[in-house]
Amino acid sequence: MHLPFLGHRHKKNGDGGGAPARARSGVGELPADPEGIAALLSECALLRSQAAQAGVRLDDTPASLEALDQLVPRWRDDAEILPWLGSDAGLYLGTVVVRTVPGAVWEIRSDGEPVLRLVSGREVEVVESGRAWAASGVPELSQLYAELAEA
Repeated sequence: MHLPFLGHRHKKNGDGGGAPARARSGVGELPADPEGIAALLSECALLRSQAAQAGVRLDDTPASLEALDQLVPRWRDDAEILPWLGSDAGLYLGTVVVRTVPGAVWEIRSDGEPVLRLVSGREVEVVESGRAWAASGVPELSQLYAELAEA
């Protein structure tokens, strides 16, 4: 999920964007507000809407990931919705990790892509994982969460 309004602001000032979002500060650069970034990335409106229609409440817990894994994937028949729903699924997975795994934070790469940074320093592209889940159901979101929570 490319967020151009976040990814290009810091380049105008000559910053190549190599530093993590939480380490940047100053005028015209990414906000050093991890909570603000987390709030923005946690919206996942399309996924939340689809889940609500299926009677699944997304409460930002690991159990809600298990519930998503059990949904009938009706979105796979809609080529327009599929990539958006996949992006939302990845962002939702990241939201659950950030809210429940100590030390996990969101970062915005210099290309505008949100990634999850674990306390170990590992960078995880959860949006790509979400797209794979939406397209094929594999890997399961709950399984990914379990792997990330242990890392």
